[in-house]
Amino acid sequence: MKRIFCLLTLCLTSLSIATAAPEATPTASRQHILFNFGWKFHAGDVEGAEALNYDDAAWRDVNLPHDFQIEQPWVVPGADERPDASDPGANVRSRLSSRGFKEMGIGWYRKTFTPDETWRGRRVLVDFEGILYVGDAYLNGQFIGKTDYGYLGFEADISKLLRWDEPNVLAVKADTRTPSNSRWYTGAGLYRDVHLVITDPSLFFTRHPLRILSKPLSLPSSPSSSSPASSFSVSSPSVSSGSSSSGSVLGGFPAEITLFAELTCNERNAKALTLLTRIFDRDGRLVAEQTSSLPFRGNQRTREYALPAIHLEAAHLWDLDDPYLYTAEVSILRADGSVADCVRSRFGIRQLDFSPDFGMKLNGRKVILKGIANHHTLGALGAAAYPRAIEKRLRLLKEFGFNHIRTSHNPYSESLLDLCDSLGILVVDELYDKWLTQYIGGRVDWTKQWQIDLPEWIRRDRNHPSIVFWSLGNELQTYWNIPYADWGVTPYRMMKPLLKRYDDSRLITVAMHPRGRSQETDSLPAPLVMETDIAAYNYRYMYFPGDGQKFPWMMFYQSEATTAAMGPNYYEMNLDRVIGLAYWGAIDYLGESQGWPAKGWAQGVFYIDLTTKPNAYLAKSIFTDEPTVHLCFQEQSRPIEWNGVQQRIRSLTDHWTRTAGEELNLTVYTNCDEVEIIVNGKSLGTKQNDRANPKVRNQIRWDKLTYQPGYIEALGRTNGKVVARHRVETAGQAVALRLVPDNADWRADGLDLQHVRVEAIDKKGRVVPNAAADVHFTVSGATLAAVSSGDHYSDELTQTDHRRLYEGRCLAILRAGLQPNAVTLTATAEGLKPAKLKMLTKH
Repeated sequence: MKRIFCLLTLCLTSLSIATAAPEATPTASRQHILFNFGWKFHAGDVEGAEALNYDDAAWRDVNLPHDFQIEQPWVVPGADERPDASDPGANVRSRLSSRGFKEMGIGWYRKTFTPDETWRGRRVLVDFEGILYVGDAYLNGQFIGKTDYGYLGFEADISKLLRWDEPNVLAVKADTRTPSNSRWYTGAGLYRDVHLVITDPSLFFTRHPLRILSKPLSLPSSPSSSSPASSFSVSSPSVSSGSSSSGSVLGGFPAEITLFAELTCNERNAKALTLLTRIFDRDGRLVAEQTSSLPFRGNQRTREYALPAIHLEAAHLWDLDDPYLYTAEVSILRADGSVADCVRSRFGIRQLDFSPDFGMKLNGRKVILKGIANHHTLGALGAAAYPRAIEKRLRLLKEFGFNHIRTSHNPYSESLLDLCDSLGILVVDELYDKWLTQYIGGRVDWTKQWQIDLPEWIRRDRNHPSIVFWSLGNELQTYWNIPYADWGVTPYRMMKPLLKRYDDSRLITVAMHPRGRSQETDSLPAPLVMETDIAAYNYRYMYFPGDGQKFPWMMFYQSEATTAAMGPNYYEMNLDRVIGLAYWGAIDYLGESQGWPAKGWAQGVFYIDLTTKPNAYLAKSIFTDEPTVHLCFQEQSRPIEWNGVQQRIRSLTDHWTRTAGEELNLTVYTNCDEVEIIVNGKSLGTKQNDRANPKVRNQIRWDKLTYQPGYIEALGRTNGKVVARHRVETAGQAVALRLVPDNADWRADGLDLQHVRVEAIDKKGRVVPNAAADVHFTVSGATLAAVSSGDHYSDELTQTDHRRLYEGRCLAILRAGLQPNAVTLTATAEGLKPAKLKMLTKH
């Protein structure tokens, strides 16, 4: 039986944002106070560090987010870890290869504060978004809460523990030494935001309180209206429209919004609750408002309430190219009309449809997921979740045609989801790697922990319009010790109902290991695939046709794809029917090294400092219609095996500064009809783009070119006209440094970053790719947060004040302070003219 799934369209994010403030908007009903600044930190365990009177004067001052593991020195593999101890340069793996050659450890944080008098008599919570890898929190020496899976947060009510009119101490112990076995670099410490939340003590919304659903209205071109009689819906079908990219209008469609709100009422005499709901458009204009009176039962003080539906007669849909967001505001009103509590959130209106016939549609238009599957870390910043660093990555990906993130293999920060909502990027949200204790923190058995993690994850994330489906795990169906000994089937069947309790608007999957087929025969999928809504295969897209023929209801997603086969592993799928794919490690990252001295995964199309590699333009030529042509020279390659899949590590460059007479192999990445190569004014001929052959489509080769100083240029033609060109010239000797900032609106909020690209240039301003000087930095008016380059083999640390150029470039990342300031960055290197950059931070 063929299935068509119509999914709910209205989603509400947990991001509190400012809107136009009509008179009823509360000013003090609920307070969110960012608690990231003014912490003390100590690396290593300390007895009694949670105590109120512990002397932390010698501890280091830090501001959050903070990753203390990134600051640790590299741990060089010992002689006993080398296959040949006589060869200290051999490529070897050690116990810390997967963890980025950084030692595990403990870190303590302390923050001293005096409660504000306005908090007295109120409900005061401390909210941790995450502590890696596990963490325990204390107030004035008393334990207040913990996380046993550091990718998810928790809150603690500290109202009764506060000491008034005197200093209090919030202390946190973060530990990565628990018997865990993460397969990648995790980071460590208070790597995400901490907030204080102050509410009314007796009438308040609970944690992640809002949920939203919709039901179908009389709309044109609804996919469900033309579905086969045998089709069915996962949940109520809803709004549909035409394509945004094809030019159809996304505004003017009626929609119905139903909000659910969970709240607590501890008022003894309450008989009814009054809730005020208001909807604002993107410009802050009020577009809907309603007041609801709800019966209250004193024997159920905490309860989720369904609010009456709200109609929008001319809703604007959320889409990739037009990620339109509304704001919902829900207030609890007292009998006198005053506001007891209020939450505000953004949401987007959109429809998702899934079917084995077409894969996935967004607002009635076929969309292919063109994505990446990376870990949560941010290069030189480690795991510290800076929103600006996340935004820089997302904008880079979108520039190159990517439209999708898989959060492998854990929940990412709330900032990432907020940004995906704002930028129009589709997310597959993943909870776990393996369903085993060792992979979730190690100190609580997985069979007891998932019931805690799953509700926190779904309640936190369920209302983001960017999230298209859930993933409960990764490559676990081959593990014999997954609980209940049936290759993950029973654990999945246990988790699915709890997930559906909190969100029944999305499908669910689990990413399958490429070697994990049926235990009886490789001709059948793993038993767990037969349970999931979407068949997610890591790398093995070649099974899609056969499995689809045997099981016509299956819908396929290539949850990991190798960048080494970029092109074939996209074009060889049936693009009319698949959901899409996510390229594994498309951005180089720390950890999962193929062997020292590489500090991590280096097979991406972007370096770890976000410099583009030549094959990023192959992705762009595949994923976009923008005429693209780009030169790529393959220097060398070596084979590796990853998850049972043979791959090659390739060194690719796109410069023309080489040794005279050097023989080169050239590949031109292009989506044009044909490409002509010109060297120093002489044509080397024109070759066609063989679009009929998926193995070479968009990749045109010229082998055994002889390098001659001067220039080389690729001309891309479509329909006989030059529509794209890429020219590179031989650079001269490096004479100076150049600084290129990326943030014209640098905010003085204590969190905003400025990524400054450092380039060694010749007298004509061309980047010199063989320049390798050590660049030293001095900064005034801001903090040097990290330094980086694309060199994954460097032994340099990132938390320092200098960095050697790699391919003529390196990177300095500056962190703004809390007050507007004049900032000066100076870069110096021996033999090169120094560079100075003056900038301003502003409110």
